[in-house]
Amino acid sequence: MTIFKLGYVAMSENLKNASPSQTMTYKQFSQIANKEAALQKLERIAISNLENCLRLLKHNIGNDIHFFRFSSKLIPLANHPELQGWNFMRPLKPKLSELGEWVKKHSMRVDFHPDHFVVLNNSHADILKASLKTLSVHEGLLKGMAINTTHRCVLHVGGAHDDKEGALEQFIVNWGFVPEKLQRMIILENDDTTFTIDDTLYLCEKLGIPFVFDLHHHLANPTDSNWEEQWPRMIETWKDSPLPLKMHISSPRSEAEFRAHADYIDVDMFMGFLEKVNQTLPEIHCMIEAKAKDNALFQLAKDLRESGRAEFIDQSTFTLKNQS
Repeated sequence: MTIFKLGYVAMSENLKNASPSQTMTYKQFSQIANKEAALQKLERIAISNLENCLRLLKHNIGNDIHFFRFSSKLIPLANHPELQGWNFMRPLKPKLSELGEWVKKHSMRVDFHPDHFVVLNNSHADILKASLKTLSVHEGLLKGMAINTTHRCVLHVGGAHDDKEGALEQFIVNWGFVPEKLQRMIILENDDTTFTIDDTLYLCEKLGIPFVFDLHHHLANPTDSNWEEQWPRMIETWKDSPLPLKMHISSPRSEAEFRAHADYIDVDMFMGFLEKVNQTLPEIHCMIEAKAKDNALFQLAKDLRESGRAEFIDQSTFTLKNQS
């Protein structure tokens, strides 16, 4: 029997005025004459974002949701080159500690998906340096919450730069420049345009990185083989992780906009995946990437119940019924 847990990304459609991604542009920052006051405003925005994260966690706990992706925009301008030396973590410590206490008390799985500009396979040293700086911010946030940082940040491989094979090898070269504490955080996902399951598994197996299967991306950017043939290899990449295997589920917005995420999840598409992986692992965590956020999770749970194939343990955790 496999236990499946559903999660969602960053924001709620049900909580009002609870954005964890409030921000300030550098132009707005620079227009404040008193730089100390400008930094204090940035800190107030970051604290408000963390307070909204706490509201989101409490919302999740109230709805039996045990899996959640934090926004990667919690601290505005954290990496801006003109703000070097700003110790933004110091004023955030009490709020981060409170978040971590809630996460641990309720045994939640939380993680991050840094933005697309975090690229580890670029040959330009300045791009790699900026990417590592962003990952360091994520590591600091997790440490501030006293959460084990292992396998908490999912990344794409990066760009192909008109030479996909060379780009894969560049990732391996650059991996040697990634500090070990940041290496431990990283898990890799197949993407929808360039790096397929096979490409990403090549890196994961070579470097000891867990693989995050994105079914929608695979349908948009398939390999010659079926994903089911590669499923045992995906499982194997998680063998040394303290966390269960995770995958991403989303649905195409339309045939014309196949790569774009729909508001909700196609339950038949998801059920096809579930039936193929059921009983291959004790537990699988499924991150919903849909425009309707938590409403997409609630709707998917409803659709699964109505399908008659799922047996729910709580509002977001279920098993599949044995077919007679």
